[in-house]
Amino acid sequence: MKYTLKQMINRAGLFTTLIVGALLSNTQHTLAQAESPKEDDFFKIMKVPAPEGTILEVGGLCTLPNGTLAVTTRRGDIFMVENPTGQHPYFRKFASGLHEVLGAAWKDGALYVVQRGELTKLQDTNMDGKADVFETIYAWPLSGNYHEYSFGPKLAPDGSFFVTLNLGFPDDWWHPRSFVPYRGWALNIKEDGTVTPWAAGFRSPCGISMIDGELWYSDNQGDWVGSGSIMKIEKGAFMGHPSSLVWTNLPNSPLKLTPEQFFAKNNPRIEFDKDGRPFKPQDIVNEKFRTEFEVKKEIPELTLPTVWLPHGILGISNSEIVKIPEDAFGPFAGQLLVCDQGQSMVDRIFLEKVNGQYQGAAWAFRSGFQSGIVRLAWLPDGSLAAGETNRGWGSAGEATMGLQRLVWNNKVPFEMRAIRAMPDGFEIEFTKPVDKKVAEDIASYSVESYIYKYQAVYGSPPVNTEKCPIVGVKVSEDGLKARLIVNNLRRYYIHTITLDGIRDKENYFNLVHPTAYYTLNNIPEGQKLSMAGVSTLNSAKTVKTVATADAKKGALAKGAGAKALAMANAVPTYDEVKPLLLKNTCLSCHNANKRQVGPAYVDVAKKKYSVNELVQLIHNPKPEHWPDYSTPMPPMPQVPKDEARKIALWIKSLAK
Repeated sequence: MKYTLKQMINRAGLFTTLIVGALLSNTQHTLAQAESPKEDDFFKIMKVPAPEGTILEVGGLCTLPNGTLAVTTRRGDIFMVENPTGQHPYFRKFASGLHEVLGAAWKDGALYVVQRGELTKLQDTNMDGKADVFETIYAWPLSGNYHEYSFGPKLAPDGSFFVTLNLGFPDDWWHPRSFVPYRGWALNIKEDGTVTPWAAGFRSPCGISMIDGELWYSDNQGDWVGSGSIMKIEKGAFMGHPSSLVWTNLPNSPLKLTPEQFFAKNNPRIEFDKDGRPFKPQDIVNEKFRTEFEVKKEIPELTLPTVWLPHGILGISNSEIVKIPEDAFGPFAGQLLVCDQGQSMVDRIFLEKVNGQYQGAAWAFRSGFQSGIVRLAWLPDGSLAAGETNRGWGSAGEATMGLQRLVWNNKVPFEMRAIRAMPDGFEIEFTKPVDKKVAEDIASYSVESYIYKYQAVYGSPPVNTEKCPIVGVKVSEDGLKARLIVNNLRRYYIHTITLDGIRDKENYFNLVHPTAYYTLNNIPEGQKLSMAGVSTLNSAKTVKTVATADAKKGALAKGAGAKALAMANAVPTYDEVKPLLLKNTCLSCHNANKRQVGPAYVDVAKKKYSVNELVQLIHNPKPEHWPDYSTPMPPMPQVPKDEARKIALWIKSLAK
């Protein structure tokens, strides 16, 4: 049965101007959303064409003082790309035959690269355009495990270098180990080869970065890493993964925390072997979860994430972190960008210091790259080079590798420029003035918070989610800031801040990215906002009253039980199931129509599993069913059965 707008109002029995205005406003919002600009309207992705036959599985990028871009590859080649921003860049092979070069830095006329087993200095002494001197600065032990990647180098203010070393992955792939010193560590290496172990507790630290003279990194979700994040590395710190603690007994270790101390303090009710593996992994799943900030009370060396990057939303394999220069990307200058290998995207981060510690907000920034991004580097024209590869893990995008540029067209998008924590909520700064009518309506905003488990099993679902009611909003006179008064703020939690109702004043466009994720490590002290001049208008309350009354009438007419049964068996559309796929991080590895880290859902549907079988496979996957995929799917027992059933119904419908 269909109703006109007037009939719907009559049925509700409400003729107030407020309801009419709200309904008409929602219609206008829908139209505005359809017309609103997207990422591509401001930041263009452009290819940097390589010569035919060039295998460009990029592992490292470095811009030289003359504007040439040094590109290193996983295959062991190094190219010097001259005129990288032009239509016809020139690729010159600088070196070859190296071992998996996953980073590069330029210092005093020489190129320094990290191979799998050493930091190497390359020089072109005869000036013929090719390296002719290869000098080992420092070599670290290798066990031969395939997963012992090495990342860096990053140049410190004193001229020394930092590298990070990946853990090895044994047959039980979900629990990596440190087979040799110093796997799972960051090392500081001087030009003369002097090495200082710097910090431990890394899992897969691909994103080592130097930001304003401070060492940062990003890690990948897995055991003891509930989700991706960025973290600042201090000397002697423990970054969270216990496998590397087996080397803290060496005389030059700045960290004295032992594996025995970690497990005794972290969870004494569960037994672990000498390498930190639980004897009964299922005990971890059934155990009441603990968070990192709870464990830090007993292990003060533990470093907490500075900004969480929610898994499956802001990537699945976060990597390089770069700071936006003052002359690039307009309103976002000075902020950070983080790339992701699995979802082929770039995130944006706004940092602030509260009580002397960093924290901040993260947004999606630009998706749609052709392959997984491992490295970023700024080019002389202010564009951003993105080095790509998907080998070994898979990634979103149609290409297996390549080099692209992200170019700003000098148009300012309507975005949240920054979010700052306040004693009683958040202050949101926009890139353009907002429409005050909708900005002063509490219904235009929503906030909730959650956290991840700190556990030995692979990853974590979002847990302990709670609403954070908004009780007031004050918009600045110029329309560039909105101060939210928010109840139930929780320290150390990720606060999801969604602004679906906000529109810009000039064009009534919606935000390009309406959702931010703020990591609230500290709540500022100070004066709370006075309620004078604060708007408490909440149009959603009246709309909810109408919807509730209508729902009750429908239930009485049709029978709630029959309706519920029909809904349980109804096949959801993609738009209906997408929030569940995002919430449960399914889209981090799967795409509806094409292969990603895991098989496409259309290919899963071809297996003709029953709905019940699909539910069981979500909770307890069978990697042997998909022998062509190198990354097995971890068990997902945390997905609620009703949500798993909806996902299964949708997957099964794809077979038709």
